[in-house]
Amino acid sequence: MGSRYESVVLDAIPRGCGRAVDVGCGNGGLTRELRRRGVPEVVGIDLSEACIERCRAHPDGAGIKYVVGDVLGGALEPGSFDLVSSMASLHHMDTRAGLVGLRDLVAPGGVLAVVGLARPDLPKDIPREVAAAIVSRVRPVPGMSEDMPRPPIVWPPPERYATVRRLAAEVLPGVRWRRHLRFRYSLVWTKPAP
Repeated sequence: MGSRYESVVLDAIPRGCGRAVDVGCGNGGLTRELRRRGVPEVVGIDLSEACIERCRAHPDGAGIKYVVGDVLGGALEPGSFDLVSSMASLHHMDTRAGLVGLRDLVAPGGVLAVVGLARPDLPKDIPREVAAAIVSRVRPVPGMSEDMPRPPIVWPPPERYATVRRLAAEVLPGVRWRRHLRFRYSLVWTKPAP
């Protein structure tokens, strides 16, 4: 697994989770971990055909459905997933449309877990960013192996923390938000059961 932040998603797996999707699955590490954790049906979707080909070719990818497609383009059935995850992919989309699209995939009682990237709110975030730079030298974020191609990257993230937090509160009433170091935040939202 390529990030210490994937625990946000793994800790959010709802009891009895039968179907999960990882939106922007990249090289498939999270989809494979969801399968190892006992989720019976796992789907990975990504716009990058090269990433999906690597996912399908991985020896532990058997039984996982990988889709080349746009989550906002109707490639997946709305309301059909007990867990919807998005690791560092929301900033590749319009933030409001992305949150709505992800929310709409969640089945009643299901969970949306997002780890995203946003820019700091300067100048008030300068002390936090200095602390993050120090922490990153002492405790670097685990990376992928050097021979593994990196998924496409959008940098810098288009939105600031405050904007993402405001939009999440509007689109996902009751969302739990947490800010992390090094441009990261997480949010977890449970869709109310009928």
